[in-house]
Amino acid sequence: MDTIQALLTRRSIRKYTAQSISNNTMQELIQAAMCAPSAGNQQPWHFVIIDDKSILQQITAFHPNASMLSEANKAILICGDEQLEKHKGYWMLDCSAATENCLLAAHAYGLGACWLGMYPKQDRILKMRQLLHLPDHVIPCSLIALGYPAEQKEPCKRFKKERIHNNSW
Repeated sequence: MDTIQALLTRRSIRKYTAQSISNNTMQELIQAAMCAPSAGNQQPWHFVIIDDKSILQQITAFHPNASMLSEANKAILICGDEQLEKHKGYWMLDCSAATENCLLAAHAYGLGACWLGMYPKQDRILKMRQLLHLPDHVIPCSLIALGYPAEQKEPCKRFKKERIHNNSW
């Protein structure tokens, strides 16, 4: 898939088929995520692949927007590691870039994906830490629900010329 086409046609998909995502594809999604830019090339991230249906279901109990996890084949939790930071406070930006890379790679593979925010919601962070036994210096940033799409969406039209400013406001 062409990069511009991927950017213009990627949508959040919340309905999935029962088809399984291969371990090889999951590795490639994470490889794409790890190619994201990061402040000072610090790469302060960790990735947790979640394919246990009971864990995915437990997340729906504390994340108000996670109902699609009931149908998802897998999910990837992207976490920031404060111990890996060279530039304090940038881990969230770095993990967000990794999240977007992963979303685009999923789209290129024909997968459906949906970004679920974790950070800065302290209740979600705490419950995810408890559920997955994450150390205190590892902060859940985002969770990506994944599966083969059981819905089609038209490309979005979000371009707003009035939001573009040249050289000054």
